[in-house]
Amino acid sequence: MAELRAIVMRPDLERLDRYDPVRVRQRFLDAFVPENTRVIVVDGEDVGLVAVRHANDGVWIEHFYLDPAVQGRGLGSAVLAELLADGGEERPFRLNVLQGSPARRLYERHGFALDTEDEVDVFMKAESPRT
Repeated sequence: MAELRAIVMRPDLERLDRYDPVRVRQRFLDAFVPENTRVIVVDGEDVGLVAVRHANDGVWIEHFYLDPAVQGRGLGSAVLAELLADGGEERPFRLNVLQGSPARRLYERHGFALDTEDEVDVFMKAESPRT
Protein backbone atom coordinates (compact mmCIF):
# COMPACT_ATOMS: atom_id res chain seq x y z
CA MET A 1 0.00 0.00 0.00
CA ALA A 2 2.82 2.38 0.82
CA GLU A 3 4.46 1.50 -2.50
CA LEU A 4 1.25 2.25 -4.42
CA ARG A 5 1.07 5.65 -2.69
CA ALA A 6 4.65 6.39 -3.75
CA ILE A 7 3.93 5.45 -7.37
CA VAL A 8 0.67 7.39 -7.62
CA MET A 9 1.85 10.53 -5.85
CA ARG A 10 5.31 10.77 -7.38
CA PRO A 11 4.43 12.92 -10.43
CA ASP A 12 2.56 15.52 -8.33
CA LEU A 13 5.17 15.54 -5.58
CA GLU A 14 7.99 15.93 -8.11
CA ARG A 15 6.12 18.78 -9.81
CA LEU A 16 5.86 20.49 -6.39
CA ASP A 17 9.52 19.68 -5.66
CA ARG A 18 8.41 17.65 -2.63
CA TYR A 19 9.23 14.07 -3.62
CA ASP A 20 11.29 12.09 -1.13
CA PRO A 21 11.22 8.32 -1.72
CA VAL A 22 11.44 7.48 1.98
CA ARG A 23 9.12 10.17 3.30
CA VAL A 24 6.34 9.42 0.78
CA ARG A 25 6.12 5.86 2.10
CA GLN A 26 6.67 6.71 5.76
CA ARG A 27 3.89 9.30 5.84
CA PHE A 28 1.46 6.61 4.70
CA LEU A 29 2.72 4.08 7.23
CA ASP A 30 2.53 6.64 10.07
CA ALA A 31 -1.13 7.41 9.29
CA PHE A 32 -2.30 3.93 8.26
CA VAL A 33 -5.34 2.65 10.18
CA PRO A 34 -6.29 -0.81 8.86
CA GLU A 35 -9.89 -0.68 10.08
CA ASN A 36 -10.49 2.54 8.10
CA THR A 37 -9.05 1.12 4.88
CA ARG A 38 -10.71 -0.70 2.01
CA VAL A 39 -8.77 -2.44 -0.73
CA ILE A 40 -10.14 -1.85 -4.24
CA VAL A 41 -10.25 -5.09 -6.22
CA VAL A 42 -10.94 -5.48 -9.95
CA ASP A 43 -11.11 -8.91 -11.58
CA GLY A 44 -9.50 -10.48 -8.50
CA GLU A 45 -6.56 -8.04 -8.50
CA ASP A 46 -5.81 -5.46 -5.81
CA VAL A 47 -5.67 -2.18 -7.75
CA GLY A 48 -6.09 0.48 -5.10
CA LEU A 49 -7.16 1.54 -1.67
CA VAL A 50 -9.16 4.16 0.12
CA ALA A 51 -9.56 5.03 3.80
CA VAL A 52 -12.55 6.68 5.43
CA ARG A 53 -12.05 8.38 8.79
CA HIS A 54 -14.89 9.79 10.89
CA ALA A 55 -13.98 12.96 12.78
CA ASN A 56 -15.74 15.83 14.54
CA ASP A 57 -15.46 18.03 11.45
CA GLY A 58 -16.79 15.46 8.97
CA VAL A 59 -16.01 12.25 7.16
CA TRP A 60 -12.49 12.30 5.74
CA ILE A 61 -11.69 10.40 2.55
CA GLU A 62 -8.00 9.63 2.77
CA HIS A 63 -5.41 7.53 0.98
CA PHE A 64 -7.45 7.20 -2.20
CA TYR A 65 -4.99 5.65 -4.65
CA LEU A 66 -5.54 3.66 -7.83
CA ASP A 67 -2.84 1.87 -9.77
CA PRO A 68 -2.06 3.99 -12.85
CA ALA A 69 -2.87 0.97 -15.04
CA VAL A 70 -6.58 1.23 -14.09
CA GLN A 71 -6.90 5.01 -13.99
CA GLY A 72 -9.03 6.77 -16.58
CA ARG A 73 -11.68 4.02 -16.78
CA GLY A 74 -14.26 5.46 -14.40
CA LEU A 75 -13.19 3.31 -11.46
CA GLY A 76 -12.27 6.28 -9.26
CA SER A 77 -15.61 7.89 -9.99
CA ALA A 78 -17.47 4.67 -9.15
CA VAL A 79 -15.59 4.22 -5.87
CA LEU A 80 -16.12 7.84 -4.87
CA ALA A 81 -19.85 7.71 -5.71
CA GLU A 82 -20.20 4.59 -3.56
CA LEU A 83 -18.37 6.20 -0.64
CA LEU A 84 -20.58 9.27 -0.80
CA ALA A 85 -23.74 7.16 -1.02
CA ASP A 86 -22.65 4.94 1.89
CA GLY A 87 -22.21 8.06 4.02
CA GLY A 88 -25.89 8.93 3.79
CA GLU A 89 -26.53 12.25 5.48
CA GLU A 90 -23.35 12.12 7.56
CA ARG A 91 -21.57 15.19 6.23
CA PRO A 92 -19.59 17.09 5.29
CA PHE A 93 -17.20 14.83 3.45
CA ARG A 94 -13.67 16.20 3.45
CA LEU A 95 -10.44 15.42 1.64
CA ASN A 96 -7.26 17.02 0.50
CA VAL A 97 -5.45 16.83 -2.80
CA LEU A 98 -2.11 18.22 -3.92
CA GLN A 99 -2.08 21.54 -5.78
CA GLY A 100 -2.36 20.93 -9.52
CA SER A 101 -3.39 17.29 -9.21
CA PRO A 102 -5.71 16.06 -11.95
CA ALA A 103 -7.65 14.20 -9.20
CA ARG A 104 -9.16 17.53 -8.19
CA ARG A 105 -11.44 17.42 -11.26
CA LEU A 106 -12.79 14.04 -10.13
CA TYR A 107 -13.66 15.44 -6.72
CA GLU A 108 -15.28 18.55 -8.19
CA ARG A 109 -17.48 16.38 -10.43
CA HIS A 110 -18.75 14.70 -7.27
CA GLY A 111 -19.68 17.93 -5.51
CA PHE A 112 -16.49 18.80 -3.66
CA ALA A 113 -15.56 22.46 -3.51
CA LEU A 114 -12.58 24.39 -2.25
CA ASP A 115 -12.53 24.87 1.52
CA THR A 116 -8.98 26.12 2.11
CA GLU A 117 -5.61 25.79 0.44
CA ASP A 118 -1.93 26.47 0.85
CA GLU A 119 1.03 26.21 -1.50
CA VAL A 120 0.98 22.39 -1.40
CA ASP A 121 -2.50 21.18 -0.41
CA VAL A 122 -6.07 21.92 -1.47
CA PHE A 123 -8.64 21.03 1.18
CA MET A 124 -12.08 20.30 -0.23
CA LYS A 125 -15.47 19.45 1.18
CA ALA A 126 -18.85 18.27 -0.02
CA GLU A 127 -21.79 19.45 2.04
CA SER A 128 -25.01 17.57 2.61
CA PRO A 129 -27.33 17.81 -0.37
CA ARG A 130 -30.29 20.14 0.11
CA THR A 131 -33.66 18.44 0.34
